[in-house]
Order: sequence, then C-alpha cells, then structure tokens
Amino acid sequence: MFPKSLSLTHLVRPSSIVSGKIPAIFMFHGYGSNEEDLFSFASELPGELMVISVKAPYDLEPFGHAWYAINFDAEQGKWSDDEQARESREKIVNFIDEAIEAYHLDENNITLLGFSQGTILSYAVALSYPEKIKNVVALSGYINERILVGDYKKKDHSKLNFYVSHGQVDQVIPLEWAEKAPEFLKNLNIDTTYHEFPVGHGVSQQNFFSFKKWLQERI
Repeated sequence: MFPKSLSLTHLVRPSSIVSGKIPAIFMFHGYGSNEEDLFSFASELPGELMVISVKAPYDLEPFGHAWYAINFDAEQGKWSDDEQARESREKIVNFIDEAIEAYHLDENNITLLGFSQGTILSYAVALSYPEKIKNVVALSGYINERILVGDYKKKDHSKLNFYVSHGQVDQVIPLEWAEKAPEFLKNLNIDTTYHEFPVGHGVSQQNFFSFKKWLQERI
C-alpha cells in the first residue's frame, strides 16, 4: 500500500484486516531521525494493526528531522522550543484525524508509539486529547507539562493505557525524568505499566518484546 498524500509525510504497513474499521499504531521518531527509523519494528508488530510511521515536520541540517527545535545556548544551556512543540502536537492531532478518514481506521482503537522526542509529543497528544487515543507506548522520553493543553486536568483520561520504559543508563534523557511518569499518570487515573532496562538511549530486544506483548493484550 502506498501512503496517501496527507499533511505529514509517512510510511504505511497495511493491516491484515480486510473489512471493517482498522486498529492503527502511529509511530513518532526521535530528534534528528526520520520515519524509517521506528518503521523497522513494523514487520514484527501484530498483523491486525495498520502501522503508520510519521516524519517530523521540521528539517535539520545537514539531515534528519525534529518535532521541535532543541537549542544549545552558552548561558541558558540546552532548552526546547515549547511553542514549536505545541504546534507539532496540533499537527499530529490533525494528521491522525486525516489518517482515520483516509485509511478507514477505528477511531476508538488508536495507539501512539514514540521514541525520545516522539515520546514527548505522544504524551502531549494523549494527555491533551485523551478521547482520541487508546494506548501509548512511551519509549525513552518524559512528560513536558508545558506543552499540554491548559485544561488537560479537567479531561477524562481513564480509558488510556500507557506502557512506559527507559534505559537505566540513558545519557540523553535522565532516568529520573522518566521515573516521574508513573505517578503523574496514576494521578490522572491512567492504567500504567513501567519498566526500566539496562541500556542507554535506545530500545533493547528485551524492551521490544515487552511492549509487543503489552500491545497484543490491548489491541
């Protein structure tokens, strides 16, 4: 199946389902990567899922893409462009709506899978618009409360399911940032599974099989 021309560039692996509405998983890569990165998981994911791997909208030099800028300033240190991140949050929400219509997806069975910056955006989308998302696989990221919608606490998050994992020796995003997620999510009445793995900023085979099993139980 060729990807359709929608507002964000993406790759598609078709679902094994031939009639009716289709469950889908949307993948969001990390800073400096592209839509082909997480798509390498596609062949190993449950066949009934349509896999849609999305390219971030901002180009980096000399190559790669980002959901928002990360700036390195001598005085301020490393800081993220939260305004750009909020814009990407809305671009993703709009794209999901487009894809649901274009690919005849089941709007009640939408999963997000993110890595690093893609996870930060997956948190932002699901916590801001919980009515649109069923499951989130949050790999090697953290919750940035500044890029959530202002009234997110008033929304009903009880139908969401989160799988959160992080490397114990992650040199890019500190483990303690990820460790805050389970309690944050629990306070929003969200069912959460949390795992740590003895790796750096990446996804080990053990981690992959762990979230794959979790997904299979929730499709």
